[in-house]
Amino acid sequence: MLSPCDMTFEELLARAGDATLQQLTGQPALRLLRLLDPSMLQPARLRELITGINSPASILRDPTLRAALTDSLPKDQAAALAEHLGAGNGRDPYGSIRSTRMTRSSAAEHKLFAFFGVAEDDSGSLSPEPVIQIAPRYALFDYQRRAMREVLQRLAEEPRRALLHMPTGAGKTRTAMNIIAQHLRAREPQLAVWLAYSEELCEQAVEEFYSAWLSVGDRPVHAYRFWGGHRPDIGDVRDGLIVAGLNKMYNATRTDLGFAASLGDRASLIVIDEAHQAIAQTYESVLETLFFRKPTTALLGLTATPGRTYDDIGSDRELADFFQHEKVTLQVEGYTNPVKYLVDQGYIARTRFEPLQSHAGEDLSQKDFRELVEKLDVPEHILNTLADNEKRNLLIVIRTEELLKRHRRVLLFASTVQHARLLATVLRARNHNADAITAQTDSMSRARIITRFKSNDAEPMVLCNYGVLTTGFDAPQTSAAIIARPTKSLVLFTQMVGRACRGPKAGGNAEAEIVTVVDFDLPSFRSPEEAFMNWEDVWQ
Repeated sequence: MLSPCDMTFEELLARAGDATLQQLTGQPALRLLRLLDPSMLQPARLRELITGINSPASILRDPTLRAALTDSLPKDQAAALAEHLGAGNGRDPYGSIRSTRMTRSSAAEHKLFAFFGVAEDDSGSLSPEPVIQIAPRYALFDYQRRAMREVLQRLAEEPRRALLHMPTGAGKTRTAMNIIAQHLRAREPQLAVWLAYSEELCEQAVEEFYSAWLSVGDRPVHAYRFWGGHRPDIGDVRDGLIVAGLNKMYNATRTDLGFAASLGDRASLIVIDEAHQAIAQTYESVLETLFFRKPTTALLGLTATPGRTYDDIGSDRELADFFQHEKVTLQVEGYTNPVKYLVDQGYIARTRFEPLQSHAGEDLSQKDFRELVEKLDVPEHILNTLADNEKRNLLIVIRTEELLKRHRRVLLFASTVQHARLLATVLRARNHNADAITAQTDSMSRARIITRFKSNDAEPMVLCNYGVLTTGFDAPQTSAAIIARPTKSLVLFTQMVGRACRGPKAGGNAEAEIVTVVDFDLPSFRSPEEAFMNWEDVWQ
């Protein structure tokens, strides 16, 4: 009788027939591969692609893909697996396996993984400790120090609010962490709360505070991770920094009405990253509960885009009103726009913008175009249509290959989750070092892929993503980006562009290249200088 690990996952995949391999690869990828080079459809090449883009755990977690693979087992091996799972080994072991309920991290899933010797890449075991002690190296550029001094002055006076407006790549987080360190040094004990809406932003904040406090701290303090699976007890914390995910904070407040109130009573500084999110109904309630508990609490917002929209001035004014028009914008003597100074001085890369005309929008209906005009951003069903357009995808693949000849690190912003995976699959099939990251990528795989992308490996790499690398992702070696996700949001566009624009003085590149896929007539977003000044009239 077969026992666990007598058959590896690789051996299981080797048994899969052509139909199963094609199902695992996906029909959109197969169609593109067939157009590009039919020889790539050989079973051995498909197996290599499948294991390159997908982890064994992610394949086995998909009920359809799992059934396709286990149905390829000989009957005696299928019976052994059914028995191992506790599903019996009757006349139909295949049916018994398919009917076994396997939820994430369940006992059945553990048994399945053990049977094929598959490592569990689940995020249930968190590598970072939720609480780290930091005992007192981290300098600011001149322009960052000037901004810090002005912010500290605003926070010390009524209404004790300030929005720090600095371009992407100018070091908002580093500047803010020095502000927090100064605040904590002013009195002991002193508690600051940092709020952000993504795990990447939260982790970046913890790492930056660690660096700042090592340089300017005056006592041992603690930093608390309060997002995702991190659950430190912060019920009586009165000193240091709590970095909290907005969703986790909102849910904790809903569960216990006194939770945020108690935290607000103890905190003296509230910081919200990507502050254009501050007036979203969900987050605004959390901010108000924390900030308005006592008159001496200070509120600091951070953003490269002090507005929420491209053309809704009412929404933008609401954000300005929330911060009572107390905006600290980077100022440089001799320059009317600080972005030009940062480019001239090498803090931000000189960026070349190139359109890639796809003409995919010609296939949209009149109803689709009406929705484009009426909606705040491109509707999801239009994004799905664009992601399925084979001519458009061929253009994207070809242009990405051109960029990889000139750049070591390329970011590709896809239209959908499946679009990111499709493009990564095809690029990998074309012998490029390509990976995909989406919100569905488990934490361990995400960390591994990002670490490799950030490495000093000389081999060119492209990272296809959807929805997770627009903020909180710092890979200075990135010098090119393809924006294949159309948007009406100047905020989102600016965030995507900023991922590839770190200059040499910030550890990046002297020049950057941005390719924007043009599908239909949307607002023309090109100049970072123009985007930086877009909302100035609202804040006057």
